[in-house]
This record gives sequence, structure tokens and C-alpha cells, in this order.
Amino acid sequence: MSRILIVDDNETMRSGIALVIQRMGFEAKMAASGAEALSMLAENDTYDLVITDFRMDEMDGLQVLEAVRRLHADVDVVIITAHGTIDIAVQAMQKGAVDFITKPFPPEALQLKVKRVLSHRADRQERERLGQENQYLREEIADRYGEIIGQSEPVARVLAMVEKVGVTDSSVLIYGESGTGKELVARAIHNRSLRSGGPFVRVNCGALPRELVESELFGHEKGAFTGAVRQKKGKFELASGGTIFLDEIGDIPLEVQVNLLRVLQEKEFDRIGGERTLSADVRVVAATNQPLKEMVQSGNFREDLFYRLEVIPIYLAPLRERKDDIPLLVDHFLKKKCRDMNLSLKRLSEGAMDSLTRYPWPGNVRELENIIERTVVLVDRDQIGSRDLSLSGSETEVGDTAESSGSKLGLNEQLDSLERDLICRAMEESKGVKTQAAELLGIKTSALYYKLEKYGVA
Repeated sequence: MSRILIVDDNETMRSGIALVIQRMGFEAKMAASGAEALSMLAENDTYDLVITDFRMDEMDGLQVLEAVRRLHADVDVVIITAHGTIDIAVQAMQKGAVDFITKPFPPEALQLKVKRVLSHRADRQERERLGQENQYLREEIADRYGEIIGQSEPVARVLAMVEKVGVTDSSVLIYGESGTGKELVARAIHNRSLRSGGPFVRVNCGALPRELVESELFGHEKGAFTGAVRQKKGKFELASGGTIFLDEIGDIPLEVQVNLLRVLQEKEFDRIGGERTLSADVRVVAATNQPLKEMVQSGNFREDLFYRLEVIPIYLAPLRERKDDIPLLVDHFLKKKCRDMNLSLKRLSEGAMDSLTRYPWPGNVRELENIIERTVVLVDRDQIGSRDLSLSGSETEVGDTAESSGSKLGLNEQLDSLERDLICRAMEESKGVKTQAAELLGIKTSALYYKLEKYGVA
């Protein structure tokens, strides 16, 4: 039931208004002066509406209005004015009154005003409630899922899996091309788990030199090998009580795979050169862009390790298969990059958005993020056009971008553009398998990793 406070120093008027309010089914409270009304409000009495006369001794209606706004900014106020005092009504509205009514007035006019004000109040409170709920949900999703952006069916499936498997301690194997957000999913699983208060330790297995993989994972004692000048804790030890994320698990050497299998089976490991067996209180989440089953068949990956890792498989769709999410991702990255760089918010033209949705995205979401960041930095205008984008192999070439900004590319920029195109082609032909892409390009795998990072393809 709505509670209404009536403020009027005329007892007859005050009682008459209260009777009308009570007949409407609302609770009516009365105050004979502004001071009495403020005393009632100061007692933490909650009201939905205050109806106050303007002309009163000691404290007039505008002063009551200002005091109400200070004490309870969410309480609506209606001012009663005398006939011909429209300027007073205007002042009241400017100071925050929701409405006014000119006396003398029939009961029906007052009822209509009160109904309208309370209806608008209910609508406003509902919008605020929904806004708070949406904000809470956004924060909850951000806590659980980080920057996993999308509303497409593939994203919905992944988030549903995260919700189910997060609360377990089972090993998870995430499949996806480079740049699809495998680490984001791994972090979301960790944040959803009972281990969320523990560390999240990421290991890029593909970027580790072959001879150092075992030391990085399990640690070593001082003097265990040449260069081991001090004891070093491995990633499994550092991840104790939390989650270890083994990215590019397909690049783990066979000779190290047996030790990794021991961790998964026995929950224990040894530092290199150590004499004491250590326990591994960690959850393992692994990821790969390689076909591990084919690697098992070819003898490049242990079958027993594969089945220990793939207790729960999660498949991430490439960006080209969820293009409905591109506008959401673009909006997210534009806001993020402009905010981080303290720039005014930029927007994309329809042509630019069309170019982005038609592009095949060999580097997936990471490539999109890098392109948005590069464009935000280089384009001075608030609106980004299709010719401002650097999309390899599309109608929108780097040369067009340079021409639209009034400059010409130098030799180094032309070579970089060509090299990036070749890397994208190699990644497409190798289906994202970096070792094969490196062979196609005739370079070392470590060099490919550097170039993938440099050009934002991985």
C-alpha cells in the first residue's frame, strides 16, 4: 500500500485531502507544518508521495520540497498552488517537484494526479530494479566468464558447459583454433570452480624450448643440470590449490608426456634432481588447436595421456562460424580500447561493419581485437570507414587505408603486409597447426610464434 504525507497548515484542507487519499485505498499521514513534516521524514518514515501546500507560515512549500529532496531524493512531491500562481508551479517543477495542482480543485482532479504520479513512480522503480538486476547479471557474468562475448548458439553451448563442469574437479580439454579464446574459457572454468580462490597458472607449452619443458612444469633443484644455479619451483607447484592451464598441449614432447600422465594419475611429481616427491593439488585444464586423436594414431601423443586430459571436451567455434557475434565483439573492443587510451568513443560505419562480417578471420577474435586497436590508434575521425580497416585478402587493403589517410606505405610496411598475408595463408592451409605452418613457411616454430604475436594472428 502506498503511503502519502499531506502537509498543510489548514486543518480543513489537510483533512479533506487525507479523506480523498484514504478512499483511494492508500495510507494518508498528515503534518500541520513543514517542520512537522520534516520531523516525520527524519524519523526514517518511508513515503511514496508528499503533497504539500505552497503558502504556509514559517516554511513554504518550496522549502519543504528542497528539504524532502535532501532527506529522501526518491520521494515524489506534488505542490498545491493558488489560482494564478503559475510562476510558483514552474519554480517547483524546476526544483524537482513531479507535478502541481491548482486550488480550488475537485476530488476527482486530485485522484487523477495521485494515480498518475504513483503509476509513473512504479514504472520508474521497475526500470531501476531491472537495471540493477541487469548490472548484477553483467557483473556476475563478467566474474564467471571474463570477456567471453557473444549471444550465438556456439557461445551459448560453451557457457552452458562452463556452468556444468566448473563446479567439478574434472580435467577439461578445450579445442579451438588460435585466437578463439581458449584461455578465456579456461579462466571462466577456474572462476566457476571451488578453486577460484587459488592461483590460475598459464603455461604456453608451444612457446617453451624443448629442453626446458620439464623444468618449467615440475621445477628443478640447484645443480640439477648446467645452468641450474638455484632451486626453481615448477608451474604445478605454483598452481597448488588452483588451476593449471596447459595451452598448446599438443606441443608437449613425448618424453615429458609420461611425467604429465603421472601427475594426472597419481597427483604427484618430482623436481628435476629432487629426492622428495611432491603432491599436485591442482586441476588441469588443457587446450589445443591440433587434432590430438590423429596425433595419437600417428604416435606423436600418448593415448593414455589423451584420455586423462579429455575427460570433458569443449569445442570453440572459429569466429567465421559465429559471425552474428561480430557486432557485439566490435562494440566491446571499441569501448575498451577507447577507454584504455582515453579517446572519445569511435564508431563503425555500416560499410566497415559489413567488411568485418564478410572477412574470414583466420586469426579469430584475437585478430579482430588487434585490428580494432590498430584502427582506433591510427584513425583520427570519430567514424571508422571500411577503407580504414586493414583486412588481409579482402577488398579493404592496407594500401587503401594509407591512401584514405593521406599517406603512402614505405617498404617496411609493404613487406610486413606481405609477410602477414603469407602467415595467414599458412595457418589456413595447416588448419591452425603451428608446427605445420612453420614448415610451410620454412621458418622455426619459435619464429612463427613471434610473428603470430607481432601481426595479431594468434
